[in-house]
Amino acid sequence: MDKEMKKREEVKLVNVPSPYIVPERNAGLPLVLEATHLGMDFGGLTAVDDFNLGISKNEITGLIGPNGAGKTTVFNLLTKVYQQTRGTIFLDGRDTIGMNTTQMNRAGIARTFQNIRLFDKLTVEDNVKIGLHNHIDYGMWPGVFRLPSYWKEEKKAHERALELLSIFDMQDMAGMIAGSLPYGAQRRLEIVRALATEPKVLLLDEPAAGMNPSETAELMDNISKIRDDFGIAILLIEHDMNLVMGICEGIVVLNFGKIIAKGTPSEIQNNPVVVEAYLGKSSERENEAAKEKRTSGSGYVAKGKQAQGSDAAAKGKQASESEGSARGKKGKKQGGKRS
Repeated sequence: MDKEMKKREEVKLVNVPSPYIVPERNAGLPLVLEATHLGMDFGGLTAVDDFNLGISKNEITGLIGPNGAGKTTVFNLLTKVYQQTRGTIFLDGRDTIGMNTTQMNRAGIARTFQNIRLFDKLTVEDNVKIGLHNHIDYGMWPGVFRLPSYWKEEKKAHERALELLSIFDMQDMAGMIAGSLPYGAQRRLEIVRALATEPKVLLLDEPAAGMNPSETAELMDNISKIRDDFGIAILLIEHDMNLVMGICEGIVVLNFGKIIAKGTPSEIQNNPVVVEAYLGKSSERENEAAKEKRTSGSGYVAKGKQAQGSDAAAKGKQASESEGSARGKKGKKQGGKRS
């Protein structure tokens, strides 16, 4: 009892490097979306492997990669269209294990799709109101009997829908049928519907697809405006590199289901691993070019030989004819002398 307790050796604490990169302004702040060691297998095929991503509030992050890299599969995992084979997804610090797509949306994550998924027989306004369904507060009976609480909530939904549509100057299209809109306008409507759910994280899957350059430039401004006005994080998949490099603060590059690079737009542009993923190895490109050159050169050589052969044959024929003609004339002269 009187023995002194053995003093424990002091342990030095050190900073552990994080697998995530965030804007400097958000350093030390909690992440709004965090995916750790995320993986997805389809039978014997691994579509996504050891995917790690952290996004902070008010951040615009790009997810890029060649076709078939697994980008949309990542979106499907983050929104629980697929349940991950391994790994964990935290939304605003909350573990999402066991959640379905509806629960994920209510928890604060919304998305658009690579292929537009609107209710094309409904009006533009009704499509937006569908996104507002989590925030409409009346029960079945007020809805059936059109009680005052129903009209009050419907008025609020109408005003909110027009306010959201005004982000893309689409408020005058509220009464139009969604399926009759031009392709670019349908893309914008899908973004508005996603915003109507009041997400903490917005996932945009190729938002600029089908848009002309002026529409894309306007979209870039609107995405930044959405981030600033709504205070949400945005993760986007896009093949338009001008858009990605123009608005994304951080970029994650995916290839064959694995992250091959993370960094700022300038770092990604100059990353040889990224260049190789998109264009192939430089040696392979040089070999292909050399092979093509050799094939092209062989054709020219063959054509040259053929042309030379044709010229030689023509000259030979001409020489034979000339020689035959000379012999004929010589024979006639000798015959004239003998007679």
